[in-house]
Amino acid sequence: MLQIKNLHAGVDDKDILTGIDLDIKAGEVHAIMGPNGSGKSTLASIIAGKDTFEVHKGEISFEGNDLTDLDPEERAHKGIFLSFQYPVEIPGVSVTNFIKTAINETRKAKGEKDMPAAEMLKLIKEKADLLSIDRKFLSRSLNEGFSGGEKKRNEVFQMAMLEPKLAILDETDSGLDIDALKIVANGVNKLKSKDNAVLVITHYQRLLDYIVPDYVHVLMNGKIVKSGSKELAYDLEEKGYDWIKEEMVK
Repeated sequence: MLQIKNLHAGVDDKDILTGIDLDIKAGEVHAIMGPNGSGKSTLASIIAGKDTFEVHKGEISFEGNDLTDLDPEERAHKGIFLSFQYPVEIPGVSVTNFIKTAINETRKAKGEKDMPAAEMLKLIKEKADLLSIDRKFLSRSLNEGFSGGEKKRNEVFQMAMLEPKLAILDETDSGLDIDALKIVANGVNKLKSKDNAVLVITHYQRLLDYIVPDYVHVLMNGKIVKSGSKELAYDLEEKGYDWIKEEMVK
């Protein structure tokens, strides 16, 4: 599904990512862990097409199609979803109207007509019930006055409505208490299937107790330096990252 080969990317002439190789197949959950400044969020932004960063070398493709020259909207229409670490507030635009617009823009990009209102309302109801979201929440302005947990739940609701092929969760556990974390993780788990994939970017092993990864990758100094099963996350929680640095020196 997603293939990244020898990816070098960063800001201006400076590389933040210095040779990323990653292969994510449909049905898989991958987790990226690493210390601050290692390039985790940069990787998420580059996959999603954020224009702050430039690809200097290497390849990035999605379902066999080169993503290099596609803008974020085109990537989203192809099925790539990024859950932001710090979602923006949009006063005056309700959660419902925002998601209606997003869905219909994606349909338009595929040459389809807008989703009929009755079908849209039915889908919104189904997904809201799936994630235990109060209907009053859907009439509020997007993220305005939302708690950290509400913002993250809204991101998962958007993901449920858009049904992306690849969902990237960029430190979605940041600032969440344990109850909010469980709600978000439960929503993600309900949306997983053999036809989609999830890339979880996190500092902490605790999220991976709830969204269990098939593979864990350690990103340091712009490269994936170690990969393993979910047990690798427990090793990192216990030992930190110094032991990996020591292994690299040997």
